[in-house]
Amino acid sequence: METREKIVIIGGGFAGLQLAKTLNNRNKKVILIDKVNHHMFQPLFYQVACGRIEPSNISFPFRKIFQRSRNTQYRMTDVQKIVPEQNKIVTSDAEFHYDKLVIATGCKTNFFGNEIMESVAFGMKNTQEAISIRNHVLLTFEKLIIERSRSDDGNWNIVIVGSGPTGVELAGAFAEMKKDILPRDYPNMNFDNLNIILISATDKPLDTMSREAQDKSELYLKQLGVNFMSGERVTDYDGEIVHTASGKEIPANNVIWAAGVTGNVIEGLNPEILVRNRYKTDRYNRVAGYENIFAIGDIAYMETPKYPHGHPQVANVAINQGKNLGKNILKKSEKDWKEYEYEDRGSMATIGKHRAVVDLPKFKFQGIFAWYFWMFLHLMLILSVRNKIAIFFNWMWSYINKDSSLRLIILPNKKNSTEQ
Repeated sequence: METREKIVIIGGGFAGLQLAKTLNNRNKKVILIDKVNHHMFQPLFYQVACGRIEPSNISFPFRKIFQRSRNTQYRMTDVQKIVPEQNKIVTSDAEFHYDKLVIATGCKTNFFGNEIMESVAFGMKNTQEAISIRNHVLLTFEKLIIERSRSDDGNWNIVIVGSGPTGVELAGAFAEMKKDILPRDYPNMNFDNLNIILISATDKPLDTMSREAQDKSELYLKQLGVNFMSGERVTDYDGEIVHTASGKEIPANNVIWAAGVTGNVIEGLNPEILVRNRYKTDRYNRVAGYENIFAIGDIAYMETPKYPHGHPQVANVAINQGKNLGKNILKKSEKDWKEYEYEDRGSMATIGKHRAVVDLPKFKFQGIFAWYFWMFLHLMLILSVRNKIAIFFNWMWSYINKDSSLRLIILPNKKNSTEQ
């Protein structure tokens, strides 16, 4: 009896999950490994951070996804090392052998080597970080109501570093919270002094989008009362003061870092194949120098005629690389494999209610229609029908009432080490 080829996939983000789904119930043995037990829909993390939707609405347990699979297994463990000469990976709990290995570990927040800043500022690359932001910001408001005028100046500033889609969407959501929700939650408080500050190293927000989108998003931020600091670079943050290259000092106890990402590299492969902390691959996503190791998604660096400096680290690239590699692996001969090329389907961002910008390949639009378009597309990308309904209900409730009931502060239970 012919032994099925064993495919090990490290990471269940957009790329890894799409690959596993493409190989599902086919003549391959698939093991999906991830250190968390669920897939996360990252584009809506900012809504979790702002208390608009629950984490469970954008999280999908792997065991549920592959509940009826005949060939796909999931293992929850942390991969520590790849041993290519033995075709195995070492995790915190066990070792796994493979015929083909696919690295789909994605990215993490890049603090550019500043360990102090990394320990005190918040990233937003996973569910836990989004929940931490929600808890920390809501706790700040609880402090304000008790301390009032005695409160630390840093409690009155929410600083977001980075003006890409994540930063812009966060700034808009917090600005709407300041305007529509906080005055009702805390009727005796004056939130005029609460500042939403968006710090951008570029002159305009959303610098990878069209000029029309940049100008309109800047206008929307201004309309919402966001303090947009353009052409500023954050050099340090010690937990109390944000320092910029121009010498500005901003007191802030709530700093969210959305200014860049870096790859989740695993020990064991030749470090010379890394380009900006991404594995260099050929057009089939095969890692340079290795016959049976592949990288897909944000962790992959692939040069093509259209993208000589690598593809953008966006969900569409990850999803389609996962699909393409899966289809190639299922073919009988590698001679029939298809090279990958990214077709840019556009980009978009929302900056509050009725405010969004959309750049499509053939036309661009902004405003209320763009906002509806953004909502529809993101709703369609949610995996399960139950989650689509839950998110749609939350969005409609917020639309009608300018409110949500999801502002729960849920902190881990710290047990006394002396307890038996």
